[in-house]
Amino acid sequence: MDHTDRMDACRKFFADLVTAHAGVPADSELAAAFASTPREQFVGKPPWRVFTSTGYISTPSDDPAFLYQDVVISLGGKASLNNGQPSLHALCLAALAPQKGETAVHVGAGTGYYTTLLAKLVGEAGKVVAYEIDEELAQRAVANLSGFPQVAVKHQSGAEGPIPPCDVLYVNAGATSPLAVWLDALRSAGRLLFPLTGEEGSGGMLLVTKREGGPFAARFLSQVQFVPCVGARDESTAKKLTAAFRRGGWTRVTELHRGEAPRENCWYSGSSWWLSIGSNA
Repeated sequence: MDHTDRMDACRKFFADLVTAHAGVPADSELAAAFASTPREQFVGKPPWRVFTSTGYISTPSDDPAFLYQDVVISLGGKASLNNGQPSLHALCLAALAPQKGETAVHVGAGTGYYTTLLAKLVGEAGKVVAYEIDEELAQRAVANLSGFPQVAVKHQSGAEGPIPPCDVLYVNAGATSPLAVWLDALRSAGRLLFPLTGEEGSGGMLLVTKREGGPFAARFLSQVQFVPCVGARDESTAKKLTAAFRRGGWTRVTELHRGEAPRENCWYSGSSWWLSIGSNA
């Protein structure tokens, strides 16, 4: 088996592995997107640094096969920023279900690896707007995404307006609230997925879907830990969120409400928004 065939086999197995963890069939478009995207182009020069609970360890060689595991890889910049866990992103992208021709916004694009998957999922008829606040990473993303004319990379915070109207809004940095600028950008049936996190970046991945004439549908996909989203954090709110997650009940959240007083089925209330358990219908 030559090098090309070997790497194709590594990527195919990797794609099947991470999408299987997300409950996605091996013949899905998401699996094909993972299989056709060379991760080594997005994570800097070898040896690559793999994140563990006790710190980073380095790959023993420049063999890119080491990257095709369900692991978090350092992006190699000055900050401690990573290419996130593939199975988590597979779960998130499956839940967002980007469709051909849709417009997707990616906040916290890093070097563009998961932006590339979004671009493949919305196709040439779709559009992706990617935001990355770190200048070095944004420059790398521009280079990595140069082959996708439907993608625009913006070196700015995705927590500030204006955000273009979109069908999918995927945030890869922890916020202490569903920002109004994100919710207002959603089209009918638009989906927002972001880490709602308390102290030390711990919280849950919250999927919000716009419904006409009522509250947003909302549910947590999983517990997560993310780096903070610049411009989307309030530390007093972070402490309250930490306490709410510790109390439990987050798995029973079903709706997000805006601009109305919380009711007795409130799981957590923020400034002008709250999450409810069960329906108020």
